[in-house]
Amino acid sequence: MSALVDPALLSPALAHPETVLGALDFAGVAVFAATGALAAAREKHDLVTFGFFAAITGVGGGTLRDLLIDAPVFWVQDWRYIAVCLTSAAVVWMIGAGAWRFRALLWLDAVGLGAYGVLGAAKAEAFGVPPLICIVMGALTACFGGIVRDLLAGQPSILLRREITVSAALLAATVYVVARYAGLDQWPAAAIAAPAGFLLRGGALLWGWSLPAFPGGLVRKG
Repeated sequence: MSALVDPALLSPALAHPETVLGALDFAGVAVFAATGALAAAREKHDLVTFGFFAAITGVGGGTLRDLLIDAPVFWVQDWRYIAVCLTSAAVVWMIGAGAWRFRALLWLDAVGLGAYGVLGAAKAEAFGVPPLICIVMGALTACFGGIVRDLLAGQPSILLRREITVSAALLAATVYVVARYAGLDQWPAAAIAAPAGFLLRGGALLWGWSLPAFPGGLVRKG
């Protein structure tokens, strides 16, 4: 499809934010925006930087997805997404200091990975993208904003950590796509897929799960 897709041709969940996946979309933006604001808090930035970190993290992945699938960039079409990002930044600012908030960043990220892995795949599906690419779009939607957030904050990128992060988004997107092609409607497919991604990331946080490293690395000589 071209970028000028009639909203009536999209699935109802993506054409109307009041539906289940539409609500999940706003929730995912809010969660990722909060992680951006928390990253700014960790570096003791000012309120403007809080808002910038929140916005770039909240809409970054979806922006890349929309550009790649030739869709109208979602937050340009609907001002409420940026408003949600700024609200999340303000809430984090008002909550103030606390050691708990950095642990909260990890768990909010886990929620966002599951939710946005599904949302990215669902939007790509609505634009007629092949199943494998829908999965890729789900992972990009869920992870790209966090990658930009970490770069801006001077933190190691999630791609360079031996933690289960991208894998959780890939799992959520894959489960959603498989469920849809098995005949499930969007809501049941999302209800299965998003928790699957969250549980994988949650298990990694609780029990230290990680993917195996390449066994043939170079041995450093002292």
